[in-house]
Amino acid sequence: MAIISTKTLNHAACAAGKDAFFVMTILSHTEAETERAGELLGKRLGAGSVVALFGDVGAGKTVFVRGLTHGLGIHARVTSPTFSIVNEYDGPVPLFHFDMYRLSGPDELFDIGWEDYLRRGGICAVEWSENVASALGDDCVKVTIEKCDGDESLREITIEGL
Repeated sequence: MAIISTKTLNHAACAAGKDAFFVMTILSHTEAETERAGELLGKRLGAGSVVALFGDVGAGKTVFVRGLTHGLGIHARVTSPTFSIVNEYDGPVPLFHFDMYRLSGPDELFDIGWEDYLRRGGICAVEWSENVASALGDDCVKVTIEKCDGDESLREITIEGL
């Protein structure tokens, strides 16, 4: 895993009403490195955080969430919630792992109790966030995982927020 860049952008933070806006770009060569990137983020998150995950099928969103659980001190078998919509993992701070692939918009998110999950004080990790983006809020942490051309195992992971 190679950290390509980290930036703290104060001008973007001012627009968002925050002290600072953090951007980190990581180059991951393996699934284990993608998991490690998630673990690093998990160690920085606090209760009530929302992590919006973006990436194509097979990009590594669930692998990243598996690392996120490790960073949160959760030791559980992490699987994709594609058919269950949400998987819950208990730990010092619970993790609610959503997959919005089958949802057609934010109204369906609210139908499954999104606001209840937010009130529970855990961390919400949301795969296929583009399907429900307007419901996630401006202060969510955005994670984009992109496959790199020419190398099927290489991923560029961009983390924005915090």
